[in-house]
Amino acid sequence: MNAIDKTLASDINLGLLLETLAAARDLPLVFRYDGRPVRPGYHVTEVKAGQFSALDCGANPEAWAEIFVQLWDIEEGNRTHMPAGKFAAIIRKVSEHVQLDGSARLTFEVSDGVQPMQLYCASTPVIGDDAVYVELIARAASCKPRDRWLAEQTQAAACCGSANAAKCCG
Repeated sequence: MNAIDKTLASDINLGLLLETLAAARDLPLVFRYDGRPVRPGYHVTEVKAGQFSALDCGANPEAWAEIFVQLWDIEEGNRTHMPAGKFAAIIRKVSEHVQLDGSARLTFEVSDGVQPMQLYCASTPVIGDDAVYVELIARAASCKPRDRWLAEQTQAAACCGSANAAKCCG
């Protein structure tokens, strides 16, 4: 995956996730990461929200809101995957105490309690016949100035390629 792919990858926010889950409240919610589903006994151990300010490696200031959902990927007794409605209820309960911006960047922190936590972004949920599936994709580091430059180059190439040159370049 190159930097431009990371920029264009689907990266949903909490609002879209909850909106999708509302349509399938009774179905099990199955997160998938690293090529496998979370175990049926997984827990939502923490939900936190933050406002961040930073400088990227090109000294460009940035500010954003981000919500972190921590998943503890464990097997526990005879449990099944959590219903989508229960996950939504947990988020609703958190929102009574912590201001959650539905449009904020959404990051999942996942660990099995042995391995270190890893950061993931979520793809658009898919409602299947038997469950709601959410693919978690590793949130990789990137050079934002380079990513912006590559996006500009890709946009210029799409606009100014030989077939499109007359339309937008001249």
